[in-house]
Amino acid sequence: MSRLATRFGQLKSQQRKALVSYVMAGDPHPQVTVPLLHQMVEAGVDVIELGLPFSDPMADGPVIALAAERALAGGTNTLDALNMVKEFRQKDQETPVVLMGYLNPVEVIGYEKFVAYAHECGVDGILLVDLPPEEAQALDDVLKKYEMDQIFLLAPTSTDDRIRHVVKQASGFIYYVSLKGVTGAATLDTSEAAARIQKIKAETDIPVGVGFGISDAASAKAMGGVADAVIVGSAFVKQFASLAPEQAVVETVNKVKELRAALDELV
Repeated sequence: MSRLATRFGQLKSQQRKALVSYVMAGDPHPQVTVPLLHQMVEAGVDVIELGLPFSDPMADGPVIALAAERALAGGTNTLDALNMVKEFRQKDQETPVVLMGYLNPVEVIGYEKFVAYAHECGVDGILLVDLPPEEAQALDDVLKKYEMDQIFLLAPTSTDDRIRHVVKQASGFIYYVSLKGVTGAATLDTSEAAARIQKIKAETDIPVGVGFGISDAASAKAMGGVADAVIVGSAFVKQFASLAPEQAVVETVNKVKELRAALDELV
């Protein structure tokens, strides 16, 4: 059983919701990432979503786009990000790690080479924002060879046919984008998101996580009430835009504790 399936199974048996944290690999410099991941897990993160730095992050708002710029300026590339997972696995063999990024660097490396090394490093799944299911079979074949999950996005604009198509092909979990927009958008309509998540869950037993727009205890608790996981990115990443790295780590860990406490109130 994969780490993702194991973790979601454990949480379901405990009637708890998963907290999925997004961290940009190498932001603001490579030495910060792995220690930060360990501290976030200790504070209550269940699944790590590690961003692959990319020069044209079209689905991301300014907070994560700037994080990618900082990471690239600090010298972090795609293979460096994989090596961070490898280092993380020296101390943590249980927490699932999912890569989130864009197709271009993966194609440059090559599907077989990329997935084989990601598997060796301890990666559990991958979400490529700009790779739709219709074009993902070649990558999916390689991922299945290494027993890794391919995660796809669904959105408020997804049709019923699209939902059925995605849930048939996805594994690990479904990432529901709660907003019409980019990461870090400010307005979250929890009632609309709840209705859409219920529609997705009616089509599949795969866990559904919701992201985009979750930034505090109230929004995490609201979405945790209907989804299997809440996915938080910009609320963590933004700390590194304005604070010294040491203080940003402290604030990020405090934010994890706030969100974890809110989700645990649902038990």
